[in-house]
Amino acid sequence: MPLQIVRNDITKMEVDAIVNAANSSLLGGGGVDGCIHRAAGPELLAECRKLGGCETGNAKITKGYRLPCKYVIHTVGPRWRLGLHGEREQLVSCYRTSLLLAKEKGCQSVAFPLISSGIYGYPKDKALRVAIDTIGEFLLHNDMMVYLVIFDRNAYHISRKLFAKINSYIDDRYVEEHTDLYAERMQRAAEYEEAVPAQAHAAPQAPGFSMPVTGKSLSLEEAISQMDESFSEMLLRKIDEKGMTDAQCYKKANIDRKLFSKIRGDKLYKPSKPTAIAFAVALELTLDETKDMLMKAGFSLSHSNKFDIIIEYFIERGNYNVFEINEALFAFDQSLLGA
Repeated sequence: MPLQIVRNDITKMEVDAIVNAANSSLLGGGGVDGCIHRAAGPELLAECRKLGGCETGNAKITKGYRLPCKYVIHTVGPRWRLGLHGEREQLVSCYRTSLLLAKEKGCQSVAFPLISSGIYGYPKDKALRVAIDTIGEFLLHNDMMVYLVIFDRNAYHISRKLFAKINSYIDDRYVEEHTDLYAERMQRAAEYEEAVPAQAHAAPQAPGFSMPVTGKSLSLEEAISQMDESFSEMLLRKIDEKGMTDAQCYKKANIDRKLFSKIRGDKLYKPSKPTAIAFAVALELTLDETKDMLMKAGFSLSHSNKFDIIIEYFIERGNYNVFEINEALFAFDQSLLGA
């Protein structure tokens, strides 16, 4: 999963580089900045003294010293002034400049805090949107593992409006699913018995292949030879139909290239449910197409599952941004899309 939101202490992240939300002097301070300096030891401060400070929106790099990373990238985020003084552009520059520095140093993994969202007062939901959008755009054109490190739940906020809409959507569907009374179920069962011919109640077929209506039993080998299109085969077909390249698809799905290679090389590959949905999102499939792709992998969508309802919410609204979907999934303590 090239972009992953995690709860952790950034000074404990075993990555090539961590990003420090520094002040313009680069000489340490409070919050994340102070924690990083304490964990790295006095050698970090000594190197920072030689850098001559840093302008807002820019970044400079040092060694990691006693930290479990090779480098510390120091970036100076903007102070929030009602968004009227170019704060968003400066914050975007913090992420872009830091990522380019990491790339220049050959880093394969980097961990960010939510820059400017502490004492600098940048609204957390807006800071999160900038982080997700900027990192996501970078990863569409570059291969790197990026972590957005959230120290605790109070440090993470999606838009209140979006949270309320999703919460309401979940509540509505939970009501639909769980207020289905026993009597109503029995009534539907009776209506079904009257409407469906007796032969339709024959033993169900195993998923994945069609049984001929000949009365002849198939051997296991014959049954396997008649298997329907597999998940991998459907995925590759859809990529071609959409006119996408493999790289465009797996990057939009927040999937690692190595995993995609495994899927391409094994037509019977069985992905996890978040991986299967991630590809459906990347391909911008309709809800029915998504359910079909999930079925190929042995899964389904249910209104008894918050994760499934959130996915349905975004697909119904035509929002196929995997990073935005993951923002919401993280906010509701659900698994993230990707691998």
